[in-house]
Amino acid sequence: MRNLVAIVGRPNVGKSTLYNRLIGERQAIIDNVSGVTRDRLYGFSNWNGREFSVVDTGGFVHGSDDVFEAAIRRQVQIAIDEAEIILFLCDVTTGITDLDEAVAKMLRKSNKKVILVVNKVDNGTRQLSANEFWSLGFENTLFVSSITGSGSGELLDLVTEILPPETEEKEENDIPKIAIIGQPNVGKSSLTNALLGVDRNIVTDIAGTTRDSIHSHYNKFGKEFILIDTAGIRKKGKVHEDLEFYSVIRAVKAIDEADVCLLLIDAKMGIESQDLSLIGLAIKRNKGIVIVVNKWDLVEKETNTARDFEEKLKRKMAPFNDVPIVFTSVLEKQRIFKAMDMAIQVSENRKRKVKTSQLNDIMQEAIERVPPPSIKGKYVKIKYVTQLPLFYPAFAFFCNNPKYVKESYRNYLEKQLRANFDFTGVPIKIYFRDK
Repeated sequence: MRNLVAIVGRPNVGKSTLYNRLIGERQAIIDNVSGVTRDRLYGFSNWNGREFSVVDTGGFVHGSDDVFEAAIRRQVQIAIDEAEIILFLCDVTTGITDLDEAVAKMLRKSNKKVILVVNKVDNGTRQLSANEFWSLGFENTLFVSSITGSGSGELLDLVTEILPPETEEKEENDIPKIAIIGQPNVGKSSLTNALLGVDRNIVTDIAGTTRDSIHSHYNKFGKEFILIDTAGIRKKGKVHEDLEFYSVIRAVKAIDEADVCLLLIDAKMGIESQDLSLIGLAIKRNKGIVIVVNKWDLVEKETNTARDFEEKLKRKMAPFNDVPIVFTSVLEKQRIFKAMDMAIQVSENRKRKVKTSQLNDIMQEAIERVPPPSIKGKYVKIKYVTQLPLFYPAFAFFCNNPKYVKESYRNYLEKQLRANFDFTGVPIKIYFRDK
């Protein structure tokens, strides 16, 4: 189970810049306008051999200044509920504001691990000014400059130092763990209830009425799996704009725990950017994926409606589109068991091991048929391929000049692997190593 680190703070203190530093990508839209972070900001970081998810809460606060204040308090509350470590970001150039004081008070009351990060400390004068932030009373206080990166190494060191110790994940439990993910109101709880045959969640039409992630052991009709549903009952009166943030944090946690993600999408809405973000997240974490198109009974159909819908989906998901797509109606209980069969199959594909001799026979032939193109007069010769002993499909191709292998050739090799061995629904990792 990967730990969650949440970045909180008022607008414009540099949360997106810090987030990009931590995950090593320029993913957020960074602008100097209050509340401009509109992206879905969650990614993951790997430091000192520890992995953790990072959520930038700023992307989920919308509205005017007074709404901002209330929204930020809610974000902080959610972060307190959900995250293992909270990075409380302040800005040295404005000093301590009333809102900083309010957030600090909330965080001090919680018994969560908090690191106070004072941002924009990039010269001696600011270094001196930053000392006033010790008065907020956090033992772990660091001065950084997210833009230049100074102090980010120390911050990552501290995060990995205070993360809870890793529990050994036992792989002997061979029951597939399947997470149901998707946007609010696509039918996640209804699917769980239909499968389990109990109305365990109260299913209503308010987006986000479900809250906690629940693990259910399913063992019927010769099928056995653990269902991770990001559901549970939300407290009434809290159904505001923080729902989206809640559902995202839940999805991130569910993806971490699962072997296979069932992504539910609404047939009427099609696949949206948030769905693609979730797919991207599952791919990054090497999880299996099955797309379930729900509410298919509400779509007017002609001869090729399903085929056209599938083609459109796969275009949007490219390059990784070797994914099973199942059209269901949870309400009518149509094909929901087919979706689960697919998920179990994808879980098998994820564990598939290919014999080295067989792998080399097939892949060497494919390499001879289409050799790697030469770059700047350098020829790449691939001598040998082996599957790495990981819990997802990963292959090492041993060659001279590994750095000259182009992305297009990596894609060609992946296509060949997929054509010859069944890895449908599973991301494949390919590495080129010096022989």
